[in-house]
Amino acid sequence: MNFIQLEHINGERRVGLVEGTNVSLLVPAHNNLYALLKDVIDNGDKLDQVLNELKSDDQLVYDEVYNLRSDWKILPPIDVPDAPMMCVLSGTGLTHKTSADNRQKMHLIEDESELTDSMKMYLLGEEGGKPVNGSIGVQPEWFFKGNGTNLVSCYGHLDIPAYADDGGEEPEIAGVYIISSKGIPHRVGFVQANEFSDHVMEQKNYLYLAPSKLRKCAIGPELVTDLNFDQVFGEVKIVRDNSAIWTQTINSGEDNMAHSLANLEYHHFKYKQHRIPGQLHIHFFGADAFSFGQNISLEQGDTMHIQFEGMGRPLINELVIEKGEEKPVEIKTLE
Repeated sequence: MNFIQLEHINGERRVGLVEGTNVSLLVPAHNNLYALLKDVIDNGDKLDQVLNELKSDDQLVYDEVYNLRSDWKILPPIDVPDAPMMCVLSGTGLTHKTSADNRQKMHLIEDESELTDSMKMYLLGEEGGKPVNGSIGVQPEWFFKGNGTNLVSCYGHLDIPAYADDGGEEPEIAGVYIISSKGIPHRVGFVQANEFSDHVMEQKNYLYLAPSKLRKCAIGPELVTDLNFDQVFGEVKIVRDNSAIWTQTINSGEDNMAHSLANLEYHHFKYKQHRIPGQLHIHFFGADAFSFGQNISLEQGDTMHIQFEGMGRPLINELVIEKGEEKPVEIKTLE
């Protein structure tokens, strides 16, 4: 099943199911996918049965909505609208060989034959990232991307703040998880994602990886509950002035990664602070290719297009460069 969240120009939110060329809306009382799925989990219900009871007679033509010819706009397919701080954005890097190769070039040292720490980390994953069932594999690289206030929908802007050095797409698949009232993580689906990072900042020194990741990111437009994650193929492209200036096929899924899905999930959810009841986790699984690795610098107004097979319509976002100079933030003290 492919879920989508929409908002009408009058402010009304609805949850919908993508069914062929149409979007079937659920009853207005269930206008929040996160709350709906959390109730299903906590009540021990079957999702199919719940949806049969919640479908309304309201339908939209998907093309009209997706092509911006409707009074409805696309939201992130899942969020926590009343408490965005309960949404944790994070990811694991160096899970794909191309990503590791790009990092090797970014962090190149004088002796080109010597492996960087990034490549060593990737190779650790190749050696021990897919343990046999019941075993614990090697720990992957992990990073924090912020909370739900950083989450952008399809057609939303991904911006380069004044304090940033750059911004570039990272086409990925992200897992979506809800922590039950008993503190148990439940994977509810997968989304197409643009993890969007500041590669120039990271290139200065790999210890800048953490702040380079604290940027807006985009997911959607659909959440897929039944994706086969073995092999997922796709395409990423950068469009400038209505012409594609860079296109690349992308390969993701467990067969194309150094780590198994189970190993990535264990090393994220082993931390108790990641198992707080009610949390929504959106966890990025790494990129197979990105334009910065081929010396392409994005410009104002460029659009980033990401599409994986079986995951719905492409995720499209425009780059916006914040104008003006970086300014200090005023910090006050108690009087």
